[in-house]
Amino acid sequence: MQKIAILYDAGQAILSTFDLDEVLNQILSILRDYFQLQNGAVLLLDKVKSELYVKAHLGRSNVDVGFRMSVGHGLTGAAAQLKRPVYAPDVSRDPRYFNRVPETKSEVAIPLMVREEVVGVLDFQSEQLNYFDSEMIDLLTLFSTQASLALENARLYSLERRRAEQLEAINAVARQTTAVLELDDLLRVVCNLLLDWFHIDHVAVLLVEGDGLRMRAHEGRLTSNLSVGAQLAPGAGLAARALSAGRSILENQVQNVPGYIAGFAETRSEVCVPLIFFGQKLGVLALDSAKPDAFDPDDIQPLESVADICAAAIQNANNFAGMKELAYIDGLTGIHNRRYFETRILEELERASRAQTRTSVIMIDIDDFKRVNDEVGHLLGDEVLRSVSSMMKQHLRKPDIVSRFGGEEFAIVLPDTSIENAWRVAEKLRRQVGEHHFAGVPRPVTISCGIAEAPTHGMTRDEIVAAADSALYAAKQAGRNRTVATGTRKEAPIER
Repeated sequence: MQKIAILYDAGQAILSTFDLDEVLNQILSILRDYFQLQNGAVLLLDKVKSELYVKAHLGRSNVDVGFRMSVGHGLTGAAAQLKRPVYAPDVSRDPRYFNRVPETKSEVAIPLMVREEVVGVLDFQSEQLNYFDSEMIDLLTLFSTQASLALENARLYSLERRRAEQLEAINAVARQTTAVLELDDLLRVVCNLLLDWFHIDHVAVLLVEGDGLRMRAHEGRLTSNLSVGAQLAPGAGLAARALSAGRSILENQVQNVPGYIAGFAETRSEVCVPLIFFGQKLGVLALDSAKPDAFDPDDIQPLESVADICAAAIQNANNFAGMKELAYIDGLTGIHNRRYFETRILEELERASRAQTRTSVIMIDIDDFKRVNDEVGHLLGDEVLRSVSSMMKQHLRKPDIVSRFGGEEFAIVLPDTSIENAWRVAEKLRRQVGEHHFAGVPRPVTISCGIAEAPTHGMTRDEIVAAADSALYAAKQAGRNRTVATGTRKEAPIER
């Protein structure tokens, strides 16, 4: 009777909390203090994989936290399969026993049941033969009923709380992503929101580029093996699998996944959710955890809701970028327009000032362009403008910025470039244009170039453009078809 009273008190203790970790600690404490058990484990059932995994253990258990075994395997798996206690008074004589700790002599496994369904197993070992008598097994079986209820209550409470958080997360993502139109800013917001709301260690956004995926953003605490901008080989990794299948992929033991590509060194669990907008595959959200078995299949639905919101926001950002790009493109020549030049020259001058580097500006004018229009007509004149623009784009570096400044005048910004190197660039362009045969134009087309350098000839946009424009005027005055570079701020332009 005293043991029943103790068991009742123990049951009340574990049923007094809804926190899973506290319930597990209470179960282990009761087993140690009331039942005088030294080695044991609480295993929970993964219904999707039909596996038992160790959630907590006592003393020198024969299994570690996270260890998995199939239902039906070993004494523990047998208890889950048979839905009744399984006892081996001498494990060496029981073919179901698999030996992980040589000191174990006897073992008992008792299923945790809720409404005739197995939710886990209590497993205990002893270094003595026939340690567990029938009375102790009966008491442990009674206790397992209370432990089962406590674990189920904790699971339901955790699930309810998790669902409430996930719903709030979906609303937060919806609110905050709709207000961000710049793609890079949007991806940072998405990563940080997912980190905050889904209790994970790292988030990455990979977007479709060509035949593969490119890492566009990631945030978190894990060690990255892939830098932002890294291109993944087509079809490689969980992300590519999720994108190809058009469905989410969850792996709670990534080390067992053939061909797994570790984007982050410490990852043990990963979920990849495709970003799809009206049938168009835009990319993948990858959520990583350093813990094995970190994700629940029930997490997929809320994550897919988040991915749908993110996909719409990414598409909006792409559309916004496209419209902004169109606003910066000259409709006739296809190169950037003056609005773009005015934005970028300020950015480059500020960057050059911070880095203490030089930036050069070339102002270019097509010589006697009015005469060209008068002689061959505006249609061929427009073709000349397009051809000159194309030559400039072809012979400049990727970081260089070429814009149509107005009419037949162009402006080029050369980051990290001295005036001497800018002069060489201008001369190369001048020769290319002068040697080119423009169809339908009976005489050569030439250009004049004026160059200035920051900070030598000024620190502001107005100072640099005025200096380069003054050099261009000097080239025109000196007979056209030549390059003039400003010498110093106080000197008149000098021809090179």
